[in-house]
Amino acid sequence: MEKELEKIRNDLQACPQNHIEKIALYKGIELYFFTVKADSISMEHPKWKHIMEINYCHLGRIGWKMDNGNEIHLGPGDFSVHTPDTCARSALYFPAGEYEGLTLCINLQELSAHPPKLLSGTGIRGEMLYEKFCKNGTFASFAGNEETEAVFSAFYGQPEHLRTAYQKLKSLELLLYLEKMELGQNSPLTEYQSEQIEIVRKVHEHLTQNMAQRITIEALSKQYLINPTTLKEVFKSVYGTSIAAHIKEHRMEQAARLLLETNLSIAEIGQQVGYESQSRFTSAFKAYFHTLPKEYRKTHQG
Repeated sequence: MEKELEKIRNDLQACPQNHIEKIALYKGIELYFFTVKADSISMEHPKWKHIMEINYCHLGRIGWKMDNGNEIHLGPGDFSVHTPDTCARSALYFPAGEYEGLTLCINLQELSAHPPKLLSGTGIRGEMLYEKFCKNGTFASFAGNEETEAVFSAFYGQPEHLRTAYQKLKSLELLLYLEKMELGQNSPLTEYQSEQIEIVRKVHEHLTQNMAQRITIEALSKQYLINPTTLKEVFKSVYGTSIAAHIKEHRMEQAARLLLETNLSIAEIGQQVGYESQSRFTSAFKAYFHTLPKEYRKTHQG
């Protein structure tokens, strides 16, 4: 197992923008911190059933394609529990183009044979966790809540001399939470068919390549043969926001680039990102960047 995990880590770190940190917490329990700048990464590893992964999305978004052909995405605060056999030969997707999160890898056999002392008498064993979350190749994924966020957020931002102690304590607290958790307690995240995800990606590409145009959801649903409600739901699952909010963000970022990289007038830039009226573009830009376009250009070009 160590050899395969090392290969995956090396493959990811082949790109200088990616960073993976590995920390051994207990026998059979390892913590990984991920910072990834990419749209997708191919992942291949054996179909381990004795390893359980707990994944937590801190920033950005991450998605998996499961063996059943469906896809699931985690946004900030969301977490998943599964064994690697559900994603042994799949691609990880990062719809936001970046991802920051952590993975707690637990050898379920080691957990049963050599549990950390603080777990003695709790009944937490590898078999229990597998039966509860991973049986029959289940990919369990959940929206976070105040209690889970209190656990996961403590893995970040701790003073250096307290960091390892927090990581060890919080990893055990996470296992305690999973033991007491009722599966209906946290809202499960929805799986969507790969065909729906692919349509949404095409819609996203179409919108970002035609930002000068104002395209309605109704027109998109007819063009791509998808129900408008389904389109909106799947889009938000993949990209984390509504279609309108997501494309507005792209428009504003493109406008900022044009302000700095071209000599186009404010009105011309507004038209290129879908605003026929200079005043409406200026208002939208100020609401997003908290400064006027001409001031943004002056400040950042200087």
